[in-house]
Formats: sequence, structure tokens, C-alpha cells
Amino acid sequence: MDVSIIIVNYNTCEITKNCLLSIYEKTKEINFEIIVSDNGSKDGSQDMIRTEFPEVNLIENNANLGFGTANNRALAVAKGKYVFYLNSDTILLNNAVKIFFDYWENAVDKDTIGALGANLLDTQGHIIHSYGDFPDIDSVMKDTIKALYGTSKLTLLNVLFRKQISSYNQNSSEKKILGEVDSIIGADLFLKNDEHAYFDEHYFMYCEETDLQYRLARQGKKRLLIDGPKIIHLNGASSKKEMPDTVRIFSTFSFINYNLSRIYFFRKHGANRFKIFIIKTALFFIWLNPLLFSKTKRYIPKLFRT
Repeated sequence: MDVSIIIVNYNTCEITKNCLLSIYEKTKEINFEIIVSDNGSKDGSQDMIRTEFPEVNLIENNANLGFGTANNRALAVAKGKYVFYLNSDTILLNNAVKIFFDYWENAVDKDTIGALGANLLDTQGHIIHSYGDFPDIDSVMKDTIKALYGTSKLTLLNVLFRKQISSYNQNSSEKKILGEVDSIIGADLFLKNDEHAYFDEHYFMYCEETDLQYRLARQGKKRLLIDGPKIIHLNGASSKKEMPDTVRIFSTFSFINYNLSRIYFFRKHGANRFKIFIIKTALFFIWLNPLLFSKTKRYIPKLFRT
């Protein structure tokens, strides 16, 4: 087996179906398998996969185990020489799996490669978020303190003057980049199928792929964005994506877990404990914000356990 394609599904039945259709349509001249690790979906995803894609290896976790843990369940049964972690909200536009495989197999310095990825596209063909830098504790600490000041100020203006809280707009259009990066995002992550392809299951969501590639970097392994694979990532389908306002974004499930994951990353990799405490304290007071507290209060104990 050349490649095991692993997809985590959680209540994304139609999106996952389109992803699977694109894989079977575009992937040629390579021996591959698809493993879908389902995190307890309630939208008929399992029935759809069993009926329409009987050749897919469906793992039913019966609960939302998180991204990394669900991937690990699939990796444990993967037979491929390589593993391709692919988000359910992606669509292959060409023979991307074969391109990744051939690049690694034909590389002169293949032993120095740790992971491959591509410049992802939105539905208009624009390059979107495809990689990131390893978290820097000083930057995160400063940004969190600024966020505490900003959210407090905006909330006060809203209460005293009924000033509308501004919206947060995210422009995801980016320039093409090829070569080595700190961390390829987990939407399309091509790895050797070995012990280094497992995720740390302490992360529920976010930073698990960063942590994995941080470990690869410590071993001197490169993380490369290569030319050739064309993959749409629907998470960035619009070049200007409307998000919750600049205060309430801190109470979203995604943003809460993102912050918790970064704290765990810093603690795991030996960052300055006092700086971690400052980040936790700033987040604590942000989460006490009266506009957020109804949604954030249940995460406060976890904040100080992380």
C-alpha cells in the first residue's frame, strides 16, 4: 500500500461525501486506501459512507474524541507507506496524492523530509492559509494582554454609549510560498507512516499538527510546501470571512480551544512558567467579561489545569 488517506468526520456528511468523491475521481496510478474516523456524527454520515463508499474503512468512535485522537485511531490501522491527513472540508482538483508520493519518493534528500503540504485554495482559486509559524510565547503574551484591554474597552463603550461592537473580518488571501515552513496546517498533511505521525492526544483541537511538526523540527526533519497539488479548503472559501464581533469571538468554541491548546504547547515544550501564568491570567479576566461569561465559565477550571 502506497498511501493511507485519513479523514476525520464530525457531522459533515455532505462535505465529506464531496471530499471522498474528489479523491476517487482524481487519484490515479497509485495504491491507496481511505480511512474515515467518525467522531460520533448524528447527521447520517456513517450510513452514507457504508452505502455509497463501501470500500472506505469506517471507524466509528461513537463520541467526539477530538481531531488528533480520531486521526490516531485511523493511523493505528493504516497500511500505507505514507499517511495523508486530509480535512473533510477539502476537494482535490488534481492527482494531489500521487504528486506528494512521487515528490517524496524521488527526492534526493528524502531522509531529511518530515512532512509535505501544498498551498491551499479557496473556491475562487485564491491561495489561502496553508502554514504557520511555531507559537512564540512573548508574542502570545503581548497579544493576550492587548486583547484583555481591547475587549474591556469595547464592552465599556457598548454598555455606556450603546456603541455597536465592531465586527472582526478575516482576509485569508495569501501569497504563494514554496519550500520549508515551520508548520503545515492539518488540512493536508503528508507524512511517513511511522511513530512520528501520531498526534499528542492531550490536544482536543488546534496546535496538534503544530506540536507534531515541532517534534519533527527537533529531529532535523523539513516541513515543505511543494508545487503541484491543487486542493480546495472550504474553510477559507471566502476571501473575506465574517466572524463574530471582536469581543464575542473569545467565547467561540474554536477560539477557546485554540487558546487552551497554545498554553498546553508552551507548557509541554518548557516555556517560561511566569509568562504562561500571565497568559492564563489575562485569558481568565477576558473570560469573566459579562458578554462572554455564560459561554466561557465552564472552561475556567480547565484553563488553570492546562
